[in-house]
Amino acid sequence: MIQPDSRVDVLPLRLNDYEKIVFFTGAGMSEESGIPTYRGKGGTWEQYNYKNYACQSAFEQNPEDVLDFHEERRKVAISCQPHSGHKVIAEMAKVHPSVSVITQNIDGMHQRAGNKNVIELHGSLWRVRCTCNGSREDIGETYKHRKCPDCGEWLRPDIIWFEDELNSHVYTSSTNIISDSDLFISIGTSAVVYPAAGLPLSAKMHGARCIEINIDYTEGSALYHDNFIGKAGEILPQLFPDTL
Repeated sequence: MIQPDSRVDVLPLRLNDYEKIVFFTGAGMSEESGIPTYRGKGGTWEQYNYKNYACQSAFEQNPEDVLDFHEERRKVAISCQPHSGHKVIAEMAKVHPSVSVITQNIDGMHQRAGNKNVIELHGSLWRVRCTCNGSREDIGETYKHRKCPDCGEWLRPDIIWFEDELNSHVYTSSTNIISDSDLFISIGTSAVVYPAAGLPLSAKMHGARCIEINIDYTEGSALYHDNFIGKAGEILPQLFPDTL
């Protein structure tokens, strides 16, 4: 892999120079808060077989085990806090007319930091769904209900599991927002798993300035105009110093 030149100095950006800003975040963003990644080194899928906990067939065979597994993920998320990177994005959204967050994370950290305009590509730990009533919010260390109070069926975590397809409405909303953006900032994601991997390319093709923030170079680093190697919690306050 050819490594692009990284910026030694993080030069602040002027918010007023951009009309529509998109933050595209992945597991590395949450890892800074203490939430383990799923696919990364030492991540969840090195300890557990996803086939037993993160696919529809596993849920149909052993719903209790799958719900127990996700309750543990909820407990971990609750024990962690949004970091300064999350807070910078949330503060930007208060002063800029168009700041959107598209995240691959399911932990709700952006919302806890104060963001309201968040698209969750892979669903949420804090929702469940049923065939009779669709999805519903369910916040807490444990599930309020494991079975639907109306139909009695098991309530499935509202998460995109292995073998699931992305919600077409959610993905279309993401591509529409990105195609209209003029600043696209990717944080903590290698963006190599499709279809989400196509979003940074879409931003560049539509003329957005593309910035990558990650702890290391990725397979897609050459796509970006600027690459900042480090933690989002350290780099974002330097990029947007007036937000905190």
